[in-house]
Amino acid sequence: MPGKEPGPGTPKQVLKDTKSSKPVKVKQDDGAAHWVDSVFESLNDDERIAQLIMIRAHSNLGADHVRKVTQDIQDNKVGGLIFFQGGPVRQANLTNYYQSISKTPLMIAIDGEWGLGMRLDSVTPLPRQLMLGAMQDSSLAYRYGQVLAMQCKRLGIHVDYAPDMDVNNNPNNPVINDRSFGQDKFQVARMGVQVIKGLQDQNVMAVVKHFPGHGDTDVDSHLDMPVIRKSRQQLDSLELYPFRKAIEAGVQSVMMAHLYIPALDSTPNTPTSISHKAITDFLKGELGYKGIVITDALEMKGIAKFYTGGEEAAQSLLAGNDMMMLPSTASGSVDAIKRAIRRGQISKEEVYERVKKVLLAKYKLGLNKPQVIDVNNLTSDLNAATDSLTRNIAQHAITLLKNDNNLIPFNQLTPGKVAVIAVGADVNNAFLQTVKAIRPDVNSFIFTARQAETQVPQVVERLKRDYQAVIISLHNYGRRPANNFGISSAERLLIQQLQQEMPSATVVFGNPYAIQYFCDAPTIIAAYEDDEITQRTAAAILFGQQVAKGKLPVTVCPNFPYGTGIIQAQTPPAPVVKAELQHVKPETVGMSSQVLQKIDVLANQMIVKGAAPGCEILAMKDGKIVYDKTFGYFDYSKREPVTTSALYDLASVTKICATTISVMRLYDEGKINLDGKLGDYLPWVKGSNKEGLRIRDILLHQAGLVAFIPFYKDVIDAKGVPDTTLFHAYADSTFSVRVAEHMYMRSDYVDTMYRRILDSPLKPQQGYVYSDNDFIFLGEIVEQLTGKKLNRYVRETFYEPLGMANTGFRPRERFQLSQLAPTENEPVFRRQWIRGDVHDPGAAMFGGVAGHAGLFSTAEDLGILMQMLLNGGKYDGKEYIKSETLQLFTAYNSNMSRRGLGFDKPEKDNGKHGEAYPCKSASPLTFGHTGFTGTCIWVDPQSQLVFIFLSNRVCPAGGDNKKLITQHVRENMMEVLYEAMEGKK
Repeated sequence: MPGKEPGPGTPKQVLKDTKSSKPVKVKQDDGAAHWVDSVFESLNDDERIAQLIMIRAHSNLGADHVRKVTQDIQDNKVGGLIFFQGGPVRQANLTNYYQSISKTPLMIAIDGEWGLGMRLDSVTPLPRQLMLGAMQDSSLAYRYGQVLAMQCKRLGIHVDYAPDMDVNNNPNNPVINDRSFGQDKFQVARMGVQVIKGLQDQNVMAVVKHFPGHGDTDVDSHLDMPVIRKSRQQLDSLELYPFRKAIEAGVQSVMMAHLYIPALDSTPNTPTSISHKAITDFLKGELGYKGIVITDALEMKGIAKFYTGGEEAAQSLLAGNDMMMLPSTASGSVDAIKRAIRRGQISKEEVYERVKKVLLAKYKLGLNKPQVIDVNNLTSDLNAATDSLTRNIAQHAITLLKNDNNLIPFNQLTPGKVAVIAVGADVNNAFLQTVKAIRPDVNSFIFTARQAETQVPQVVERLKRDYQAVIISLHNYGRRPANNFGISSAERLLIQQLQQEMPSATVVFGNPYAIQYFCDAPTIIAAYEDDEITQRTAAAILFGQQVAKGKLPVTVCPNFPYGTGIIQAQTPPAPVVKAELQHVKPETVGMSSQVLQKIDVLANQMIVKGAAPGCEILAMKDGKIVYDKTFGYFDYSKREPVTTSALYDLASVTKICATTISVMRLYDEGKINLDGKLGDYLPWVKGSNKEGLRIRDILLHQAGLVAFIPFYKDVIDAKGVPDTTLFHAYADSTFSVRVAEHMYMRSDYVDTMYRRILDSPLKPQQGYVYSDNDFIFLGEIVEQLTGKKLNRYVRETFYEPLGMANTGFRPRERFQLSQLAPTENEPVFRRQWIRGDVHDPGAAMFGGVAGHAGLFSTAEDLGILMQMLLNGGKYDGKEYIKSETLQLFTAYNSNMSRRGLGFDKPEKDNGKHGEAYPCKSASPLTFGHTGFTGTCIWVDPQSQLVFIFLSNRVCPAGGDNKKLITQHVRENMMEVLYEAMEGKK
């Protein structure tokens, strides 16, 4: 066998620790040169050679393994470690320990192609590269590289052996397959280069692999040496293209594959990883590559069957590799390389040139300074960006391959009963749950991989008998082609029969190559992965809540070649046809246009005096719009003028336009008793002193609750900076509550906020105290009774049927920022300019949906809602709330305040003993509300008037700007409406 080890009688040689007669110089800046030279000079010859060796490390193999790694670090002075399976905290502790005992800082690497979750427990894996290959947006590949890098840096890792730049043009490839971006060399290069940039822009070394291309093999090089019998021209035209582009992009390292490619080197038993022709002559010579060249694992059978005992490392070095990964022995590798030097196969100067090259790489990776990993919040930090990135990838990659009869999207109009059957699932998974949540009338079934073919006819017959269409999902099959991807004959038979015998849509969750068994499907989606986020996204696409954007990155069968993908148009749900509000001249309803012009003067004076940067004012009389004008700008920079399409944060106007109307509807349905107790509706308040509070008192703000709780003050330090254990910059399964841009709160903290309310003081004797907490409770009651989030319930029950397309919570999910009026430039807590997120910090910490705040709308949408109330609960022929309920809720209901049930009203002695509210001429029938951000809506049934004022007076300085209030801007404008009626008498 070539490279056979010397016999046991051969004396072991140790090179003398002498300096080279020809100093080795590496081009670098002065700081780097000094560090590299000083470290190099501190090492003896054995230790210098050992810098080229990377050994295996695990954090799950126990004390014996740790002792072995420790020995290689202390005795053999290896240059670096490659971590594999284990856990993040354990790996961090071991890394800190190993670095502390190493004479030279260790280069820490990981083979984490789809993130650290590929190797470590407790870390969520990212999608594999093949799913990225289905995307048309390469910017997400850059973000993917960034997230890989952020994970690595957080765990003290300097090198990620990613991305895989192999062109997977063999569907039976047992080792690359879905690790590749696909079969198209241009897409592989485009996506791969972006991942490289994402990694290296964060100063984590990217390593492209497996040069010169491992995609067209049917042998696993872990088990044997694959042979690729392609001409040089064929290699140049396909496999080498992505690697050339990676080199042009400045990739810092290239990994050599264990492949036998006669077109590059026909020497028998010479894989490319130890081929001088492939590495030195071709990669470094012809392609001009100057970065670090590293072997694939030398323990793999593709090379280990020919060399062992350290000789594999020597052969690798002789071929031109700079670093040797996972040789069979570290000490044996150093000995074998010294023998090669003595034999004259390579000069000491050339070896030391590579040593300094590796030391320079360490310097550039920051290893010239101590690096200690902080284990506090480590796991949550590693997971901080995984869920949001996975969701984004799923939204761009999931591919609609075929859609016969436009079965997708399913919706409420899809005829007949629909079933969903999860094939291969064992539990009621996220896909089934999401389908059921979107369409509650869908019945779900599970067919496990353990069920037999004999059970298939019974399942098919039942579905055909009882349902008109079926959604089929395939789960939990293998990632590799062997044994039909592990898909049982019963699973295949069931899916194929359902596809043939009834209208069906199939979603394949996993490696898309498995679609080869279902190429006659009438409607089919490739979902690529089988995680919860991908399952939920696929369900949303099925029902038209999102659209498919991906294209197939590989050919799976003649029916579905590379590039197949129906790119759905971004079509919103069919709008509800609404009865348009009519604009009329004021004189047609008995008002004076000339008098109404006074509002223009008041609005312009407001802006000049700095009470608000702009506003929209809408007035209606007898169901018709008589005044609808905008003034000023979104902020004082005067760059964005206010338009009638602007959405404003309504603040406490939410209390009547979302929560109170919902309570009225539930009262109509007999689900709420005004004299019922809070504990009757919210089980979680039982046992607290809030249990016995009457719903009527809560609506009237006289239940004894404190005015508000500044939740945000509990989560900031003395400088106003939020607690990093509670807030992260990116959303994931732990930090899922959006509070502001790049600010997500830990989801379990919401429970702490509810506990704060329950533990807050209760003072029933205090009488009327306006309180946000009252309406937080009421919003929770709506959700408890309807089984829906408040935002969904009001949207489905009121806004959509009324045609209020511009009203809702969390507007950033549906509207461009340019439509959303900004509020405060918040100096503490969120520490940013708030735009499109709710201004109220408490509502923000509830995720932007709360009973007291969070609603956004336009003036015309609010005009529709107020006209419905003015009409006695009816609009365009449909009843939303009973007229007697409206009369009850909008009347005076308290002997200690001016309040209605939920609604604000004029003072009972309005204007007689002080300032008028909401204006001097408002009748006692008037009802409405104001909002902290500078909004109000008022309805006067006696005069058939509606007055809507929307501004962002809190922009930019927050509530300190009280000019809108002290100058009585809203009151004076509303009074003009009454003057305009008088002016026509």
